[in-house]
Amino acid sequence: MKQAALLHIDDLSVSFRMYDTALEQRDLTVISNLSLDVFPGEIVAVAGSSGSGKSLLAHAVMGLLPPNASLSGTMRYKGETLTAQRQETLRGHEIALVPQSVTFLDPLMVVGSQVAGEEKRGKEQKEIFSRLGLAPETARYYPFQLSGGMARRVLASTAMISGAPLIIADEPTPGMDGPSALEALRCFRALADKGKSVILITHDLDIAVGIADRLAVFYAGTTLETARAGDFAAGVEALRHPYSKALWEALPQNGFKPIPGFQPYAGELPSGCLFAPRCAGRTAECEAAVPSMRELRGGTVRCIHAA
Repeated sequence: MKQAALLHIDDLSVSFRMYDTALEQRDLTVISNLSLDVFPGEIVAVAGSSGSGKSLLAHAVMGLLPPNASLSGTMRYKGETLTAQRQETLRGHEIALVPQSVTFLDPLMVVGSQVAGEEKRGKEQKEIFSRLGLAPETARYYPFQLSGGMARRVLASTAMISGAPLIIADEPTPGMDGPSALEALRCFRALADKGKSVILITHDLDIAVGIADRLAVFYAGTTLETARAGDFAAGVEALRHPYSKALWEALPQNGFKPIPGFQPYAGELPSGCLFAPRCAGRTAECEAAVPSMRELRGGTVRCIHAA
């Protein structure tokens, strides 16, 4: 029997109500037709360039989007729809976020209390601080006394000891020194090996391939491919979507080969396949309609020509 997804997202779209220069209201769609499944005991790395919708996905799942946002599509956690009320109940308990911004720390509270929380998990806090290279006295510091790397380690610690079945880590390692970043990733791996689920949002494919079970490639607010991490390690022949292959070829160790053009901005999206204007293999059919997500060779892909 196929394992049920802990988090199931299908055909998710996120729009923001905006005002244009003529002060007329319009809806700006920033995520469209996005799909992602996360299963118990795995790390799913979400990779893509800036503006591809990675952090917005995290905020949509957590229920942290601003009031002018509207959503459509499906988001289910443990089989039940993620309504706003349910998100508020689950947030920080069942679903924990390692935010990209260190401003999420309360400036008026020492960090030890923020990490240990109301349940006073002092012993766990000391252990995780030690693993991440934070001195014991760090617990008595206020956020303004932390360096950027220390603040990120504190935020990671908070999620790691939360006991949440699902952790969303949004770019958790920038600002950390090499050993601390590696240890943080090992901690996430250990949590997944114990049955927790982790969404690791990153722009670094090397990190993703080294720590994740599967990768989801985002582009212009949608999912183009999901694949086993081993497929990215194997190279372009194991991948499915032209953009995933281009990302692989753009890595320094694979030739640092660029592709022409730019990721389109929200509000200026092309018709049909969002990657078509930059794809060497595009056809008229690619521009006619948005391709649906389909299963292929143990992964999924949004490309009519993938084989």
